[in-house]
Amino acid sequence: MKYKIFVDGQEGTTGLKIHDYLSKISNLEVIKIDFEKRKDYEARKTLLNEADVVFLCLPDSASRDSVSMVSNTKTKIIDASTAFRTNQEWTYGLPELHKNQRNNI
Repeated sequence: MKYKIFVDGQEGTTGLKIHDYLSKISNLEVIKIDFEKRKDYEARKTLLNEADVVFLCLPDSASRDSVSMVSNTKTKIIDASTAFRTNQEWTYGLPELHKNQRNNI
């Protein structure tokens, strides 16, 4: 099984690096949005909900907007911005460093 990955913000510095790295992993399918559609709400919403894992490589406000588009409860979101790091309802950290982090994730 290949996991579908979507990098929202794939044209920025962080997004490019993550996209390039993940594209080399054989059991991942990195889905891409056309450059012209990257600001298209419906196109982004479709990809955000088709993906198993979404990497948000966006400014804080854009990350919040992207999260609001996700209705698929199975989609995992990894946010590279600071939008959710201080929100107590979100788990932020590395599961390898603390048992509770792993359980929360």
